[in-house]
Amino acid sequence: MDNKDIEKQVIESYQNDEKMMILIYAQWCINNGHDPRELYQKAYPDQMKNAALNEALELTVSKEESEEIPNQTVINVLQLFGNDDLAFLVQAEIDQANKNKKLHRH
Repeated sequence: MDNKDIEKQVIESYQNDEKMMILIYAQWCINNGHDPRELYQKAYPDQMKNAALNEALELTVSKEESEEIPNQTVINVLQLFGNDDLAFLVQAEIDQANKNKKLHRH
Protein backbone atom coordinates (compact mmCIF):
# COMPACT_ATOMS: atom_id res chain seq x y z
CA MET A 1 0.00 0.00 0.00
CA ASP A 2 1.49 3.37 -0.94
CA ASN A 3 0.96 6.72 0.72
CA LYS A 4 -1.83 7.72 -1.70
CA ASP A 5 -3.83 4.58 -0.81
CA ILE A 6 -3.35 5.16 2.91
CA GLU A 7 -4.33 8.82 2.56
CA LYS A 8 -7.45 7.85 0.60
CA GLN A 9 -8.47 5.32 3.29
CA VAL A 10 -7.95 7.85 6.07
CA ILE A 11 -10.09 10.43 4.25
CA GLU A 12 -12.87 7.90 3.54
CA SER A 13 -12.83 6.73 7.15
CA TYR A 14 -13.08 10.32 8.41
CA GLN A 15 -15.96 11.07 6.03
CA ASN A 16 -17.84 7.95 7.15
CA ASP A 17 -17.27 8.82 10.80
CA GLU A 18 -18.42 12.38 10.14
CA LYS A 19 -21.63 11.06 8.56
CA MET A 20 -22.20 8.90 11.65
CA MET A 21 -21.68 11.96 13.88
CA ILE A 22 -24.27 13.91 11.90
CA LEU A 23 -26.71 11.00 12.07
CA ILE A 24 -26.24 10.73 15.85
CA TYR A 25 -26.89 14.46 16.18
CA ALA A 26 -29.98 14.36 13.94
CA GLN A 27 -31.46 11.32 15.69
CA TRP A 28 -30.77 12.84 19.14
CA CYS A 29 -32.65 15.97 18.03
CA ILE A 30 -35.64 13.94 16.86
CA ASN A 31 -35.62 11.85 20.05
CA ASN A 32 -35.66 15.01 22.16
CA GLY A 33 -38.17 17.07 20.17
CA HIS A 34 -35.72 19.47 18.50
CA ASP A 35 -35.49 20.49 14.86
CA PRO A 36 -31.98 19.43 13.74
CA ARG A 37 -31.87 22.02 10.95
CA GLU A 38 -33.00 24.86 13.21
CA LEU A 39 -30.44 24.07 15.92
CA TYR A 40 -27.70 23.71 13.30
CA GLN A 41 -28.69 27.05 11.75
CA LYS A 42 -28.43 28.75 15.16
CA ALA A 43 -24.93 27.35 15.62
CA TYR A 44 -23.75 28.12 12.10
CA PRO A 45 -25.86 31.00 10.69
CA ASP A 46 -23.44 31.62 7.81
CA GLN A 47 -23.88 28.12 6.39
CA MET A 48 -26.89 28.07 4.12
CA LYS A 49 -27.60 24.38 3.48
CA ASN A 50 -25.94 21.30 4.88
CA ALA A 51 -26.21 18.43 2.42
CA ALA A 52 -24.77 15.95 4.92
CA LEU A 53 -27.44 16.90 7.48
CA ASN A 54 -30.16 16.46 4.85
CA GLU A 55 -28.76 13.03 3.98
CA ALA A 56 -28.66 12.07 7.65
CA LEU A 57 -32.25 13.16 8.17
CA GLU A 58 -33.32 10.69 5.50
CA LEU A 59 -31.76 7.92 7.63
CA THR A 60 -33.37 8.90 10.92
CA VAL A 61 -36.31 7.05 12.41
CA SER A 62 -39.13 8.13 14.68
CA LYS A 63 -38.45 8.59 18.37
CA GLU A 64 -40.39 5.41 19.07
CA GLU A 65 -38.24 3.35 16.70
CA SER A 66 -34.93 4.76 17.88
CA GLU A 67 -32.54 3.58 20.51
CA GLU A 68 -31.92 6.19 23.18
CA ILE A 69 -28.89 8.36 22.49
CA PRO A 70 -27.33 9.54 25.76
CA ASN A 71 -26.88 13.29 26.00
CA GLN A 72 -23.18 12.98 26.71
CA THR A 73 -22.69 10.83 23.60
CA VAL A 74 -24.04 13.49 21.26
CA ILE A 75 -21.95 16.18 22.99
CA ASN A 76 -18.80 14.03 22.74
CA VAL A 77 -19.18 13.21 19.04
CA LEU A 78 -19.92 16.82 18.14
CA GLN A 79 -16.83 18.01 20.01
CA LEU A 80 -14.69 15.24 18.50
CA PHE A 81 -15.39 16.68 15.05
CA GLY A 82 -14.86 20.29 16.12
CA ASN A 83 -18.53 21.26 16.21
CA ASP A 84 -18.11 23.11 19.49
CA ASP A 85 -20.73 25.77 18.71
CA LEU A 86 -23.32 23.10 18.00
CA ALA A 87 -22.27 21.11 21.08
CA PHE A 88 -22.74 24.27 23.15
CA LEU A 89 -26.30 24.73 21.86
CA VAL A 90 -27.11 21.05 22.39
CA GLN A 91 -25.85 21.37 25.98
CA ALA A 92 -28.04 24.46 26.45
CA GLU A 93 -31.06 22.44 25.26
CA ILE A 94 -30.17 19.63 27.66
CA ASP A 95 -29.81 22.10 30.53
CA GLN A 96 -33.18 23.68 29.68
CA ALA A 97 -34.87 20.27 29.55
CA ASN A 98 -33.40 19.34 32.94
CA LYS A 99 -34.54 22.66 34.38
CA ASN A 100 -38.06 22.09 33.03
CA LYS A 101 -38.15 18.58 34.55
CA LYS A 102 -37.27 19.99 37.97
CA LEU A 103 -39.98 22.64 37.68
CA HIS A 104 -42.61 20.05 36.84
CA ARG A 105 -41.68 17.86 39.81
CA HIS A 106 -42.54 20.55 42.35
